[in-house]
Amino acid sequence: MTEEAQLPVEHHDGGALLERAAQLDAQDPLAPCRNLFIGTDTELSYLDGNSLGRPLKRTLTDISTFIQDGWGGRLIRGWDEEWLDLPQAIGDQLGRAVLGAAPGQTVIADSTTVVLYKLLRAALAAVTDPARKEVVLDTDNFPTDRYLVEGVAREEGLSLRWIEADPAAGVTPEQVREATGPATAVVLLSHVAYRSGFLADLPAITEAAHSAGALVVWDLCHSAGSVELDLDGAGVDFAAGCTYKYLNGGPGSPAFAYVNSRHLPGLRQPIWGWMGRKDAFEMAAGYEPAPGIRGFLSGTPAIFGMLATRGTLDLIEEVGMAAIREKSLKLTAFSVELFEAWLEPLGVQLASPSDPRRRGSHITVDHPAFRNVTAALWGQDVVPDFRAPHGIRIGLSPLSTSFAELYRGMAAVRDQLRA
Repeated sequence: MTEEAQLPVEHHDGGALLERAAQLDAQDPLAPCRNLFIGTDTELSYLDGNSLGRPLKRTLTDISTFIQDGWGGRLIRGWDEEWLDLPQAIGDQLGRAVLGAAPGQTVIADSTTVVLYKLLRAALAAVTDPARKEVVLDTDNFPTDRYLVEGVAREEGLSLRWIEADPAAGVTPEQVREATGPATAVVLLSHVAYRSGFLADLPAITEAAHSAGALVVWDLCHSAGSVELDLDGAGVDFAAGCTYKYLNGGPGSPAFAYVNSRHLPGLRQPIWGWMGRKDAFEMAAGYEPAPGIRGFLSGTPAIFGMLATRGTLDLIEEVGMAAIREKSLKLTAFSVELFEAWLEPLGVQLASPSDPRRRGSHITVDHPAFRNVTAALWGQDVVPDFRAPHGIRIGLSPLSTSFAELYRGMAAVRDQLRA
């Protein structure tokens, strides 16, 4: 992290903070990217890109062209000409631009829940030691992760080892070392905690799990597109994530699956479908999986969401994840500065790590009135994200969020609390 990213906290008056936001925007090398997104020319303050990213302007053209020329012009021929290859082609681009993954290990498919289910079941099936009948996860992981692990554990007769994570922080390598052992089959964790924004030490936790003889499944929903990743370098086994947050694929856009190449030979996922067969249009009896990562497909690919995601991946390849992470650090640091100047004196608590290097691209602040505050703010075109019981997440998308937009949003939170 550079010295600029550390942003010393000073209790300026509002005018000085506004000047500071303007200065940060003027110095931001990614500032021109904001104009590439729909809606950024308005006064709306959108602080929820960690739930649903803004659409790129080019998505209008890409989708319109696809409807007119691809779907409308090529019709069913499009499957043979391009569409069947998109899950792997865009998966490889995602691996290259965002995940730190070599080609042939990433595929776009399904939803995050379904992909996590596939990966967990495949990982468990790959465990050959019958004594390993335990899955390790944490109590504050995203609900879908917890639910599907509980369901698989019930189906397979597995036991669960729960890590009690600090809600304002997250899971540490030390906790994973303590929780894993000869009975551990799989560890399933989120890289960035969905509540606090805590950024887990992915390489160290992966190493800790491997030292215990366990496999690791990572949920990258809140890190893909906002945090630099090197899945291959860290030796990650499996990972899943979504494309509708920092990758701007749109509501319901598909998820992605990463499987390290060392696991692909012989690995079998549990949802057999025609798109994962070695020849989808052979229509033959019996299921023979396609080789490699394509075997993790099941049903028909969601083309629209993949096309929208491809636009963001093109942009990320142009600017680089290092620049995106640098701006993320500055945005969260400025949000904490605004919190300390404006919200902390009103009884609001910071429910995120104080060290910017241990944060993803959002912070969470807590106050008993925030459910009602959020409802009022949405009516004022200020859009943070409420999370029960009383937290507001300030989600910051480095490609589309400006410092002035963040300033306006945090000022509105302050003013609504005072009202």
